[in-house]
Amino acid sequence: MKILVINAGSSSLKYQLIDMETEQVMAKGLCERIGIDGHLKHTPLVGGKPVFNEDVPMPTHSEAIAAVIEKLTSPEYGVVGSMKEIDAVGHRVVHGGEKFAKSVKIDADVMAAIEACIPFAPLHNPANITGIKACRDVMGDVPMVAVFDTAFHQTMPGKAYMYAVPYEYYKNDGIRRYGFHGTSHLYVSGRCAELMGKPIEELKLISCHMGNGSSICAIDGGKCVDTSMGFTPLVGLPMGTRCGDLDAGVIQFIMKKYGFTIDEMLNILNKKSGVLGVSGVSSDFRDLSAAAEQGNERAQLALDMFAYWVAKVAGSYVAAMNGVDAIIFTAGVGENDSDTRAAIVKYFGYLGVKLDKEANSKRGQDIMISTPDSKVKVFVIPTNEELVIARDTKAIVG
Repeated sequence: MKILVINAGSSSLKYQLIDMETEQVMAKGLCERIGIDGHLKHTPLVGGKPVFNEDVPMPTHSEAIAAVIEKLTSPEYGVVGSMKEIDAVGHRVVHGGEKFAKSVKIDADVMAAIEACIPFAPLHNPANITGIKACRDVMGDVPMVAVFDTAFHQTMPGKAYMYAVPYEYYKNDGIRRYGFHGTSHLYVSGRCAELMGKPIEELKLISCHMGNGSSICAIDGGKCVDTSMGFTPLVGLPMGTRCGDLDAGVIQFIMKKYGFTIDEMLNILNKKSGVLGVSGVSSDFRDLSAAAEQGNERAQLALDMFAYWVAKVAGSYVAAMNGVDAIIFTAGVGENDSDTRAAIVKYFGYLGVKLDKEANSKRGQDIMISTPDSKVKVFVIPTNEELVIARDTKAIVG
C-alpha cells in the first residue's frame, strides 16, 4: 500500500509518498507561494531520479496537487507508474475539537465537523479543508483520512483541560484546553517505549516538542494527561515568536496604553513575542546562541527563559503523574540544539538525571543522552508526524 501524506497550509503544501510495506519514504516535496506565482521542490528518494526545483503556476491548491501527482508519476521525476498506485491520502488537520479523539475516514459529516472547528483554528483548518477538497478534485474517489493534531490530547481529564471561567463558556462555546502537536507526542512516546524495551502502558513519559512552536505533554500509560498548549497554540512555553503563558491583564494594559485593537494585539503576541521579542535578535535559536556567545545579554536571557520554562512545566508534570520514567526531546530545537538540552537537563538533578555529554553532542538519531545510571532516562528522538499519519491512514483504509 502506498499512501500520500498531505499537510496543507494557506499558501503551501508539504507532502510525502510512503510505501507502507517497508515504511520507506519514496518521495517528498513542498509547494510554496500557492495563489501567487507558485514553486515546487520535488525530491524522489528511490530510483535515482533527479530533484525538481522550479516555479510552477499554482493559482489554487488544486493546481498544486495536480503538479504533485504529475511529478510523482512522470517518467523523469516519478516514483510510481500511475496515480492508480496511490491507494490512500492522509491529511493533517490541526483542530478536531471534542468531536475527534482519533483519526477518521473523511466523508461529508467529517468535513462538516472540521468546518465547525474553524473558529478554533482560523489560520489552519481552512487551509486543511482546501487541501482535502483539492485532492478530491484531482484524485476523485481515492480514500482519504483526517489525522488531527488535537486528537491525542482528548484523553486529558477535566481537571487538566478546563479553564476556571464560568462553566457556560465551556458548555456553550467549547472554551477549554485542546493541545496541539499530538501526532508528534504520540510518535515519540511510542518510539521511546520501544527504545526502553517496555510496554508504553507501564511508563510515565514527558515529551518536549521544541521548535518555533513548542509544547510539552505528560503521557501516562500511553495516554495524554496534560499538555502545555491550550485553547490555541499561543500559550505554554515562550516560543519562537509566541508569548506563551501571560497574565491577561497585561493585554488590557498594553491595548489601553497604545490604542491597539484586539487583532493588533494578537499579532504582537503571535508574531512579535517569544524569544524574538525578548532578545530583539531572532526567533532562531542558532542566532540567539551566536549572539549570546558575543555577549548579547538579551539573547542569553531569552535562552535562559526558554530552558527555565521547559524545566518548570516538565517538573509540574512529574507532580501530576506522581513520577516519570523518561523525558524526551524532539522537533527542530529539541533534536538539534545540544546546548539548550543541556541547560534544561541541569534542572533535573532532583530526578537523579545525569547528562552524557558525548551522547548529547550527537544529532539526527534516536539516542539516550542520560548516563546509564540516571534514575530518569532522557532521550532525543527525531519526530515523524508523517509516519503517524500514514500508519493511521493504512489502519483505517485497510
